[in-house]
Amino acid sequence: MENRADILTATDIRRDFVTQDGVLRVLKSLNLNVKRGEMVSVSGASGVGKSTLMHILGGLDQPTSGEVVVSGQSFGGMSHEALAHFRNKKVGFVFQFHYLLEDFSALENIMLPQMIAGKSKGQAARKAELLLEQVGLKDRMNHLPTQLSGGEQQRVAVARALVNDPEIVLADEPSGNLDTATGSRLHELLFHLNAESAISFLIATHNQELAGNCHRQLEIVDGKIRQYVS
Repeated sequence: MENRADILTATDIRRDFVTQDGVLRVLKSLNLNVKRGEMVSVSGASGVGKSTLMHILGGLDQPTSGEVVVSGQSFGGMSHEALAHFRNKKVGFVFQFHYLLEDFSALENIMLPQMIAGKSKGQAARKAELLLEQVGLKDRMNHLPTQLSGGEQQRVAVARALVNDPEIVLADEPSGNLDTATGSRLHELLFHLNAESAISFLIATHNQELAGNCHRQLEIVDGKIRQYVS
């Protein structure tokens, strides 16, 4: 991976939260990078700041200080509208909770980011169908989320994250709500998708098996990144 360009860099990221007891500094001059096509895990104890970091890297939250650059574009100074447009095109998200819209079918949930990006309904439907086939759910495309198992819902969420061909997918505890067997199948899907595409993955996870199979393993310790050396 050393010869590949960075698709994401975070430099001197600090995030403070004001509490009743004063200022809580969660991230402290944190630095990390992800290369194109790379699969990187981030682990750490509960409450250490993994989700906070993922939200900052995806432009869902702003750091107290520091800079995030994705695909050569710095988030600093971008308007809310410009950042939302950039995020929709360049960054995919998979969360612990799938956040599918319950009144929309699997197909329609995946179509939504394409529609927001300005694609026609027909274009969006064709792309969504291809992705549903890729994640093994072509025969479930017209089912509502409540008609799908937890693993199926999360696979729909993965397909939704990929529909706009993002440069990087940020996955925050993607198998955290799944049983061991279902979680393992989801992990296999993520590695398969990474192997056959140039999409990078940054995965925050407590699952040591998932973390250990990534190209690099990072850990947040005392607000900073520590890298495991294999």
